[in-house]
Amino acid sequence: MARIAVGADHAGFRLKDELAAYLRTSGHEVLDLGTNSPESVDYPDYGAAVARAIVAGEADLGLACCGTGLGIAMAVNKIYGGRGAPCHDVTSARLARAHNNANVICFGERLTGPEVAREALDMFLSTTFEGGRHARRVEKLTVLDREYDPR
Repeated sequence: MARIAVGADHAGFRLKDELAAYLRTSGHEVLDLGTNSPESVDYPDYGAAVARAIVAGEADLGLACCGTGLGIAMAVNKIYGGRGAPCHDVTSARLARAHNNANVICFGERLTGPEVAREALDMFLSTTFEGGRHARRVEKLTVLDREYDPR
């Protein structure tokens, strides 16, 4: 089973909590980075925390939620080594892993219901990167990361 970092802002915390509980019952180790209430917070803080946990080796993959899944994905992608993909169904989740080697699946609580999110999350976790023709494209993302590597 995998170690999964999870994080969300106030607009995504309910979906994050539901999916975190599902992950635990599925045997995964969950590192919950918050938030855990409807009190307004800023999605960049939580998307960055998820990506940093992966880059630091504290988690294998991540789950991040906000209202749309878009803003938190942008935050994940600002962290060197973070590859967040907003997903809306099993197809986008499968392709995010298989073709883009995404390491964080991002959901919008306002756009994706819990059942669809669970199915997409299962697909994300069970799919491996295909490599091949996709490897050079993902390597170009890594090169772009290095242009702005803060380390």
